[in-house]
Amino acid sequence: MDKIKRKILPQIFIIYTRYLIGGAFVFASLIKIKGNRFTSESGELNPINSAWHFFETMYQSGLYWQFIGVSQLIAGLLLMTQKFSKLGALINFPIILNIFIITLSYYFAYTPVVTGLMLLANLLLIVWEWNEIKIIFNLTPYIDNDVRLEKDYFWQIIGLILFIFTFTYRLLADKYNLGFWFVSCLFIGLSGLIIGLYRDRKRKNNLQHQVRGHGSR
Repeated sequence: MDKIKRKILPQIFIIYTRYLIGGAFVFASLIKIKGNRFTSESGELNPINSAWHFFETMYQSGLYWQFIGVSQLIAGLLLMTQKFSKLGALINFPIILNIFIITLSYYFAYTPVVTGLMLLANLLLIVWEWNEIKIIFNLTPYIDNDVRLEKDYFWQIIGLILFIFTFTYRLLADKYNLGFWFVSCLFIGLSGLIIGLYRDRKRKNNLQHQVRGHGSR
């Protein structure tokens, strides 16, 4: 795992997986916190064993519906910060597991495929951080102090920008445009990737100059 963590592509994949899962949960959380339904119509008249009746029951609970939203918001924010992503992955795991089981319990067409992939992605984030979080299983942790792309504070800035944009957009817009949100986040993410790779290359060049400088003395 240590060898994989030193490679650039796996690090980028992990960074943006955190953004993707975290952003999706922040996006989904605000509708619950605001006390709104998933859909514009009530699912009360749907069969009691249907998914829409189930969601209507959760919506009518009020406090529980908002509690789910707050939990998703916290987990999503922690993932997007990168710095607290370990805690975010642990908090998010029971949430996404619960969602996955729900999509298996009711008819959701191909939705279990999406939720299943999100669950696997969250497990991957936990495996990625295993050396440090295994302390919760009374195992000796290994603190990773390597300097690499993933640990650049710049990714925390991009995560904060993505969070603020997503949070503000969903807070202000009851009728949202999913395409607009996705394209906007994609633009922010790609811009961040270009700058992040440039910073990493610059850091490596500076390190090489320092090594050569010490070697010539």
